[in-house]
Amino acid sequence: MKYQPETGWLSGVRRVASPHCNERPPGAAVDLLVIHCISLPPGQYGGSYIDDLFLGQLDPAAHPYFAEIAGMRVSAHLLIDRDGRITQYVPLDRRAWHAGQSDFGGRCNCNDFSIGIELEGLDTDNYTDAQYRALADVSAEILAAFPQITRETITGHSDIAPGRKLDPGPGFDWPRYLRELDSRRTGP
Repeated sequence: MKYQPETGWLSGVRRVASPHCNERPPGAAVDLLVIHCISLPPGQYGGSYIDDLFLGQLDPAAHPYFAEIAGMRVSAHLLIDRDGRITQYVPLDRRAWHAGQSDFGGRCNCNDFSIGIELEGLDTDNYTDAQYRALADVSAEILAAFPQITRETITGHSDIAPGRKLDPGPGFDWPRYLRELDSRRTGP
């Protein structure tokens, strides 16, 4: 996989363009990477429901939970499914709608300056080996393309929206992820 700065897309990953994005504010530097988790319906994996949500096409009659979220206009830049397959929904240079009301380092509206990666899972789940490998691979590519993101500015949704969000949760092994990321980085 390789970041294509002229388009904002990664090569070699599945691409599903979400309409739920917009331009970043003028002068906004991308310097934050946010790790999330999602499963639809909660606790169930596979299928097209995450795509449907990020495309604004989730059928509220398909599951009782969907009636609560069907009208939401949300997206993430990337999703990593349980098998480690990466799907990109929003070009990395554009603003995906993943963080909601959020704050990092005293700055609000984290969507303005972040890239959001969803892991297919629950905040109480463990994640798969394939997900850690794919997350480390794509994170290394993102850090190379956006050098203002550092190891210190990689965070969880729970850290930018405390009390509101729990993901990626206690099942996410931060030391393992950071070790795998460090093993892939070639620069500072």
